[in-house]
Amino acid sequence: MIEPLTPDELKAWLDDETRESPVVIDVREAWEHALAKVDGTLHMPMQTIPSRLAELDAGQPHVLMCHHGMRSYQVAQFLKNQGFDRVYNLTGGIDAWAEEVDPGLARY
Repeated sequence: MIEPLTPDELKAWLDDETRESPVVIDVREAWEHALAKVDGTLHMPMQTIPSRLAELDAGQPHVLMCHHGMRSYQVAQFLKNQGFDRVYNLTGGIDAWAEEVDPGLARY
């Protein structure tokens, strides 16, 4: 099962120094990433994930994000199928992050 994670929950997790930090992967296209991005995320466009899988450690928690949460859910499912156990999907994507956590972030 892919665990949903709200923007507020992700922000709290990232701010909590007592928890293992997740790898936050932004699976949007380069042009989208250029418009708006969350600092500290790993940019890996969706179609590059299979060829870049070796760059990821299946033992770490991974949070996937895209624009609204659909593409990231598909990538999260792919990672689960590849043996990644702690996989989360950012509900509402970067759009929800901009609305709930970082109102100064550009929306498109």
